[in-house]
This record gives sequence, C-alpha cells and structure tokens, in this order.
Amino acid sequence: MRYVLTFIILFAHWIIWSGIFDAYHLSLGVISCGIVTYTSHSLLFERKEFRAVHIKEVTRFIKYFFWLFYQIVLANIHVMRISLSPRMLDLIDPRIIKFKTKLKKDISLVTFANSIILTPGTITVIIEEGYYYVHALDRKVAEDLPGEMEDRVGHIFMEDRHG
Repeated sequence: MRYVLTFIILFAHWIIWSGIFDAYHLSLGVISCGIVTYTSHSLLFERKEFRAVHIKEVTRFIKYFFWLFYQIVLANIHVMRISLSPRMLDLIDPRIIKFKTKLKKDISLVTFANSIILTPGTITVIIEEGYYYVHALDRKVAEDLPGEMEDRVGHIFMEDRHG
C-alpha cells in the first residue's frame, strides 16, 4: 500500500506541474514516478502497514503546502523590495543564525530544512546535532526563524504537543 500511495502522490504532482498530457510525457511521468517510488517509498511512510495516521499526515502536509506557498510569495515580495530599493546596500544585512530545533524525526528535519531553502532570503547551510545553521538575507528574515514554520512542520508529523 505504501508503494501505491507514494506513486499516486508523486504522479499527481507530475501531472499538475508538467501540464502536458500527451502519451509521451505521461509515460515519462509513470516511469520517473515508478523509479522514485521504488527507491524512496519509505521516506513518506515509515511504517510498513497503512494506517489512518498516514491520511492525517498527508492532509496536514497539503494544508502546510498552501501555507508554505503563501510564505514563499511573501518572502519573494520582501526580497524584491530590498533588491529594488535605492537603499539596498543598507537594507541587506546578511548573517548566519544558529538555533536548536525541537523536531526529531528525519522527515521533519528534512521538510523543515527544505522549507527554509524554498523561502527566498534564507538558505539552510547545515544541520548538525539538532542545530540548524541558516544564512539569512537581513535581520527581519533571521528573526522569523525558527518560528511558525517549525511548529507547522512538527504538526504535520505529529511532533507537537497536540498529536
């Protein structure tokens, strides 16, 4: 069941993001998603048996995806304002910040690191012994980390207090 669900999720994304529905591209999607499913099926679903908790995780992740997309848009606007400002050199204040994460599961750590990378103005440099080192474009961006993003990732994979 893990294979089937992983394949469906990947192939649905392939179809949505490619936007091309001819036989050639759909067959490439099937082949690509099949290979990725075979090699990484346990990344999405660690447990061997399928349970209702998996549907909760997928539902929570979908909600998180829309929230993350909105955050990416806001971050793009912030970076655009800085880069188009005549005071750009005064506004850019790069720094590397270090913070300890409360996340424990590998999938949570990776999701959080990738979410940071996807948000303009930040780059996850390294994760080491529970600490994230993140390059931030300015002080405002640095002050927002770890913040709500970490809480939301923890909620997806039930690492929050509310389960």
